[in-house]
Amino acid sequence: MINLNGELCKDEQALIHLSNRGYAYGDAVFETIRVNQGKILFWEDHYFRLMASMRILRMQIPMEFTPEFLEEEICTLVDKNQLQDKAARIKITVSRHAEGFYTPLSNEVVYTIQASEITNGFYTIEESDYEVTLFKDHYVMADLLSTVKSNNKAVNVLAGIFAKENGFQNALLLNSNKMVIEAINGNLFLVKDNVIKTPPLADGCLRGILRTQLLRILEKLDDYEVKEESISPFELQKADELFITNVITGIQPISKYKKKAYRTIVAKRLLGTLNARVRLT
Repeated sequence: MINLNGELCKDEQALIHLSNRGYAYGDAVFETIRVNQGKILFWEDHYFRLMASMRILRMQIPMEFTPEFLEEEICTLVDKNQLQDKAARIKITVSRHAEGFYTPLSNEVVYTIQASEITNGFYTIEESDYEVTLFKDHYVMADLLSTVKSNNKAVNVLAGIFAKENGFQNALLLNSNKMVIEAINGNLFLVKDNVIKTPPLADGCLRGILRTQLLRILEKLDDYEVKEESISPFELQKADELFITNVITGIQPISKYKKKAYRTIVAKRLLGTLNARVRLT
């Protein structure tokens, strides 16, 4: 079942018109959320990021788009898909609903909510090779729009194709200043000695929900210095550890970049703390 602008319908009945602006112009934002046994993880952060994204794109936020309303819509869909006792991936997509070409005639919106099952109930780290490469064909602009989860993800798509064709598990993206900002599907963290770095939002990286959670956790660890600083490609091979974060996978350690192999000490430590926080959600 899919929620199509407030109405539940079967997957094959959830159709959008060719004039949908999310389809025609990428005029849409989305939010990917993890639900564990009926509990929405980090819901407050997701909700406020979605509202902020809509404001940045100058969308009209409906009066009924309260945290309580959207939470109920998600939970109802989870129940209808019989996922209440499982882990689920939720995707909320909000698109501008208006006639017009590049310039819309109004800022009203419509939305969809999709649900699918996730295998693991908690975050885990698989002990397998995870090699990445640097994607240099196209760059992400270092501006506010790049921090928004919008339907304009051509660079990520092309990076994914490049990584797959060349036998890599992921690719790291560069911004217009040639700084490393994130992976195809998540934020990047770099560990060197007792310093943990992640690119700042000003560099154009996504305002990741799990990035936010880990920064909160790291604030309480006295044995590491945390920095939101630009990361140059040259720093990657000097690092002790690299890992990628997103709310669906959790923490994904990078095992290799070029000829450099990395450890997973910090990633595993943070994973334990993260899972403890999830259990208390």
